Amino acid sequence: MILVLNNKIDHSSFELLSKARKLADKASMKLAFLLMSNSKKDVQQLARFGPDMVILAVHEKFNRFSLDPFLSTAKKILAKYSPSIVLAPATTFGRTLMPALAASFRTGLTADCTELDVDEKGNLLQTRPAIGGNVMATIVTPTHRPQMATVRPGVFEIVEHRKDDVQFIEERIEDLSDRCQLISVEPKQAGARLEDAKIIVSVGKGLRKKENVEVAFKLASLVKGAVGASRAVVDARWLSHDHQVGLSGKTVKPRIYIAAGISGAVQHLAGMQTSEIIVAINKDRYAPIFKVADIGIVADAYWVLSELVQRLGRENDESGG
Repeated sequence: MILVLNNKIDHSSFELLSKARKLADKASMKLAFLLMSNSKKDVQQLARFGPDMVILAVHEKFNRFSLDPFLSTAKKILAKYSPSIVLAPATTFGRTLMPALAASFRTGLTADCTELDVDEKGNLLQTRPAIGGNVMATIVTPTHRPQMATVRPGVFEIVEHRKDDVQFIEERIEDLSDRCQLISVEPKQAGARLEDAKIIVSVGKGLRKKENVEVAFKLASLVKGAVGASRAVVDARWLSHDHQVGLSGKTVKPRIYIAAGISGAVQHLAGMQTSEIIVAINKDRYAPIFKVADIGIVADAYWVLSELVQRLGRENDESGG
């Protein structure tokens, strides 16, 4: 059995199910999805993406993430169903729960995978960037079970594979203990969420100074997009880590990715190179970013973004929008 687990029904769930369905067919395995949540709302949507079984663990303590209740529930369900492979998205949920779960079962875990496959023996082939993104390493767990991996959101296509005979099984959850005291702080957001945005305006040190980053927010607002950043911009504290795209940040796959003043280090490319259309703006015509760009503009990034803001602003004024 391949088991996909999450605490919500979202794009990362659909992506993982779509990929896991292919793996399950290739390895002749059953595919199950474990949802640990405080609600069964929208659970029927999961049937569109190919699970043989949906396991529901519903409890009021799953209304927000805290390790103890999720870990104890996941351990019981894994012990009951004995999956060969366990997958989760590389979100805060997956990155926190999966290492603890792997340690409980004395098995390995490959984090932040960007590709998955199975061999003829049912071994999970787990590919992820290594050595600063300079190589892609494929990791195999030949003896220990379950095989466990977290997968970066945004790397797999969502493909519908509707099944009419999906089993929905609700597991009884007893009272759950929690040693953690949770203090929630609402992050300050500007525009669309980076992971969900169809258009991303991403900035690098080529914008020259922190004050110039404001033009990226103006452009993102006009196109209903989000603002991303290179690691250099985050390290310089021009923007918070929430905006970082790349190996040590977020993986994104928008329709349009505008890389403004970003040179294109491999660590950054690892987080955005699957974007549908990449527009690169850089004064250096030899910048590596142009190798992956669909449209390249050799010019000052701040000037180009400012021109786009002015022209789009005028069009909006003229159209009354």
